[in-house]
Amino acid sequence: MEKKTTNTNLSIREKVIYSLIGIGILGGGIFYGKKFVQKGISNREENKSFEDGTPATIAKQIKMAFENDGWPGTDVVKLRSSLTEIPSKEVFLKVQDSYKKLYNGNLIAEMSDELQSTEYNEMMQIIAAKPSKKGAKVSDPNIKYTAWAKRLKAAFDKVYGFLPGTDGDAIKAVLSEIPSQKAFINTGIVFKKLYGTNVMNDLKSEGEFGQYSEWMKVITSKPKG
Repeated sequence: MEKKTTNTNLSIREKVIYSLIGIGILGGGIFYGKKFVQKGISNREENKSFEDGTPATIAKQIKMAFENDGWPGTDVVKLRSSLTEIPSKEVFLKVQDSYKKLYNGNLIAEMSDELQSTEYNEMMQIIAAKPSKKGAKVSDPNIKYTAWAKRLKAAFDKVYGFLPGTDGDAIKAVLSEIPSQKAFINTGIVFKKLYGTNVMNDLKSEGEFGQYSEWMKVITSKPKG
């Protein structure tokens, strides 16, 4: 009986095709494997977000501010509130890590993409003024004065499209945080050193439509010392 022989010799073209198919299958497996792992990490982190004040909860609040209920732009008021809630730089690092696990994104990079430069500068100063660890105090009060001064300047430099404007919410947020009239005076001293102008004059100039008197009420309601 005559034996049948199978020609196992493949042409170069066939070898290339089969190699590419193999690479494609392997690459697809790695891709979907990574997505599966990321989904698992995200789900585990999601389970940590049901309690108020946890890094996972704050990370979700920040993401919701970026998404803004589907409207264009970022809900800056909600973002400011979420960042203000963070008690320390150490916790902020945990929020960044949680954001990465939940959304596979870089929080700082996405914040830079989402915000105007003045808004971004404000948010970074909110973090800069925090103590290193939860429950600790900021060692140098000038750190806070500098952060408040820079946030006020960022609010003064706000633009709406091509038109200069003022971020009244940001100004009110800063003035509400300043604990005393003395702290406000010290913030004004730092503002003068940084920008060469008087913060009271700038507040008066920026609050042309009745906001100035409202801002003054916030300041004068503070204790003196």
